[in-house]
Amino acid sequence: MTGLWIVIGVLVGIAAGIGIAYTLLKKQLTKAGREALKKAEEDGELLKKEKILQAKEKFLQLKSDYEKTVNERNQQLAAAENRIKQKENTLGQKMEDLNRKTNENNILKENLNKQLQAAAQKQKDLDNQTAIQKAKLESIAELTSEQAKEQLIALMQDEARADAMVLIKDIIDEAKATANLEAKKVVVSAIQRTGVEAAIENTVSVFNLENDEIKGRIIGREGRNIRTLENLTGVDVIIDDSPDTILLSSFDPVRREIACQSLRKLVSDGRIHPARIEEVVAKTKKQIEQEIAEIGKRTCIDLGINNMPHELMRLVGKMRYRSSYGQNLLQHAKEVANLSATMASELGLNPKIARRAGLLHDIGKVPDTEPEMPHALFGARLAEQYKERPEIVNAIGAHHDEMEMTTLIAPIVQVCDAISGARPGARREVVEAYMKRLNDLENLALTYPGVVKTYAIQAGRELRVIVGAEKVSDSEANQISMDLSKKIQNEMTYPGQIKITVIRETRSVNYAR
Repeated sequence: MTGLWIVIGVLVGIAAGIGIAYTLLKKQLTKAGREALKKAEEDGELLKKEKILQAKEKFLQLKSDYEKTVNERNQQLAAAENRIKQKENTLGQKMEDLNRKTNENNILKENLNKQLQAAAQKQKDLDNQTAIQKAKLESIAELTSEQAKEQLIALMQDEARADAMVLIKDIIDEAKATANLEAKKVVVSAIQRTGVEAAIENTVSVFNLENDEIKGRIIGREGRNIRTLENLTGVDVIIDDSPDTILLSSFDPVRREIACQSLRKLVSDGRIHPARIEEVVAKTKKQIEQEIAEIGKRTCIDLGINNMPHELMRLVGKMRYRSSYGQNLLQHAKEVANLSATMASELGLNPKIARRAGLLHDIGKVPDTEPEMPHALFGARLAEQYKERPEIVNAIGAHHDEMEMTTLIAPIVQVCDAISGARPGARREVVEAYMKRLNDLENLALTYPGVVKTYAIQAGRELRVIVGAEKVSDSEANQISMDLSKKIQNEMTYPGQIKITVIRETRSVNYAR
């Protein structure tokens, strides 16, 4: 409506302006001018009527649109009021239902409180009766309830422990009777069919010289030659008063081999100076790497193992320069591989998978970098990295019980590893470490109550424990044997297996006078 009034105001202003202009011009114009003015006046009137007519039409159109908008809004408001009324009706119905349910819950709550009060009263009466009966029983038995409970628990524990030990012994005896014969047959067959050899590696290599005169040339002016050799190889070169010998000391057999071959080439060539030493050591390192790769390849061919990744083959060759408890690691791995394949064939399993797992079971002992994890788990990670079969990965990681066994190949590799390591002459130990292990073994058994003496015999393969007959019963002796075996497994490191024998004897002594 505001726009319509503006249009009307504009038209009125225009008409007023035309009138004023007409009055002014009428006084000044001539007859021709008056005629032109008259015509202009007529045209103005026509224009004025036309504009007024357009304004009225616009006004009517705006009025129609406004009424239409008002009707639509009224309809929307009516619809909204209907919806609100419906919601109010629904909400009122829900409120009535809620009030009804609240009343019902209050009634139920009152009934429940009454029942709880009645139950509490009954419990109170029952507790009173129980206290009276308990007092009567204590007076009759001359024991408190706690004392009687402790005696009953102790008696039941002793009976349950004795029954459990008898049951365990029967189960173990039955298992041994049914499985021992077949197991011995498989193990003996595997051992007899597998050729073995023992090789002992030291931490010191001896380089023999034709005469002592060459020692001075090896040392060089102010020791520069020997320092260069030590820096390049990482080996300690020991030149002492020993005639015609030089000692090469290092815990890494590969480094010792590089130093030994380099010295042999330098002495044979006669030219010994830092530049020549650097050249010879570089060539020797390359040659040793080639030999390692060739050894790994030849080992896989000898064992009939195909499709071995090049990096794993290189690590297998590197085993040649490693040792475990004095046993050459490559010979040990080949021995375990052959034993595993033979045993798998006897048991109807795949010998190729068993042989491959046996060869790679100690692959974690020859990494290029020292990992901060057990060698079994690291070996399993390497095998998994180079896409080995899951059975082989599990056998490598589980051969020291550091991973759960999920296939039948895993226990076979573990048993064959123990057989190879426990074979007499296969491994050696430093005397001090050997004596310490025996003492720890004996002292561990002495911690059990009732143990009188302990003896580690057969080079630590058997532990005999003597217990007092008056302090330990037969079932307790059996329990000590089982507990001690588990404790040794968890707390000590040893090659092979240890037999624990608990001896309990009763002596009756009388004198004839």
